[in-house]
Amino acid sequence: MAISADTIAALASMPAQFERLYRLVPARYTNWKPESWEGVPGEMFSALEQACHLRDIEIDGYQVRLRRTCQETRPLLVSLDGYALAEERRYREADPAQVLAAFREGRSATIEQVRHLGDDELSRPAVFEGYGEITLKALIYLLCSHDQQHLSCMYWLLGKIDSHRALGA
Repeated sequence: MAISADTIAALASMPAQFERLYRLVPARYTNWKPESWEGVPGEMFSALEQACHLRDIEIDGYQVRLRRTCQETRPLLVSLDGYALAEERRYREADPAQVLAAFREGRSATIEQVRHLGDDELSRPAVFEGYGEITLKALIYLLCSHDQQHLSCMYWLLGKIDSHRALGA
């Protein structure tokens, strides 16, 4: 029941994958948002907001949820309002290099949390707001799913940026 090496590798590769996509965004488009969000596979965030969201959900979301599930009896794990965080923390004004570095560091800390979990810990239950009953291992899989969602958002956004530039929209 331990976390597989493939899952650890997927978690570990996310910051670099995201950073590669972020670097494809032209500098003047880091805070750009399209007129239409039709078909977006996740939150309606600019590229910089995507990066800030990943950093904050990693540190204030998943790390806290993992720790609480290990330490508490069937905790209620709250869902964070990404749009409220974007406003409160002024994502549009963030320094991309600092944000990406903080996400890398945060993910490294998460991997250290996860790497040494045993079967008893991985089977610990919690209730995740908006998802329902969950085990710690399932929470780790949800983190992987969240990663994929945001990679998809970046590809979607890159497509919108390319169309906007090419078509002069």
